[in-house]
Amino acid sequence: MLWLIGNKGMLGTEISRLLEKRGIPFTGTDREVDITDPAALAARAASIRGAASLSWIVNCAAYTAVDRAEDDGEACRRLNVLGAANIAKTAGDSGARLIHISTDYVFDGKGVYDESLRGPRPYREDDQTNPVGVYGLAKRDGENAVLENNGETYIIRTAWLYGRYGGNFVHTMLRLMKERDTVKVVNDQRGSPTWAFDLAGAVLALVNTVDGGGKVPFGIYHYTNEGNISWFDFAGEIYSRSRRLGLLSRDCAVQPCTSAEFPARVTRPEYSVLDKAKIRSALGLAIPEWNKSLEKYLAEMN
Repeated sequence: MLWLIGNKGMLGTEISRLLEKRGIPFTGTDREVDITDPAALAARAASIRGAASLSWIVNCAAYTAVDRAEDDGEACRRLNVLGAANIAKTAGDSGARLIHISTDYVFDGKGVYDESLRGPRPYREDDQTNPVGVYGLAKRDGENAVLENNGETYIIRTAWLYGRYGGNFVHTMLRLMKERDTVKVVNDQRGSPTWAFDLAGAVLALVNTVDGGGKVPFGIYHYTNEGNISWFDFAGEIYSRSRRLGLLSRDCAVQPCTSAEFPARVTRPEYSVLDKAKIRSALGLAIPEWNKSLEKYLAEMN
């Protein structure tokens, strides 16, 4: 049995749908089980074990409001550090392997300079973390807490996530493009747009590989869609593809700007590209290009 925690969120909903489609036994919980309460987690785990063996816990629960975290740091840390640690301990006590979802925000977004590229290279799993802001620090500390409390853990860091079941950049752009004649989008932050459906598939590929006897070392892995662009370029692709598919019926000019023109409580990473060689090798994954996944996602919305 697999226990999916945070099953109502963007990624959790995608994983739920895939589990149902593939006939994999699972149970899902969201806010009805308080992850900051060890007793609540232990009670639910015991209930699950009473009906079936608990072999996996997948944790998609997290505090993700990056700017609000600056004023709400206690709540952010309760979910992303204490909650994550409690889940890891519950998994360990239950004899279950854990998959924990993390983020590119554990890095500072300045990149690691590569002389051959004359610029930054994609972040690797063992690169030094250096989070900026309360959210990034909490997610990094959450990673450490998870690994300290359960050695049988897989951490998957991702970035620029979008999907059908929750607020995200694609939804925001489509709404603004329907309302405005011009949209300004920052052109000095670079990353890899990631469809939640594809990430959900990678999570299940990990489960299936291990359950099928594959040797996948515990530890940290990176997963995003392939390729990288700026937010401005991403917005431009959303606009042009949505117009072609009939999702937008009016013109809207997408214009570049700098991050300085949109001041925020937290400095957003300038470079969020993650190296995926480790997860490709471990699972034999063919990771889709970001533009192909965006096209499929928008076509499904039509």
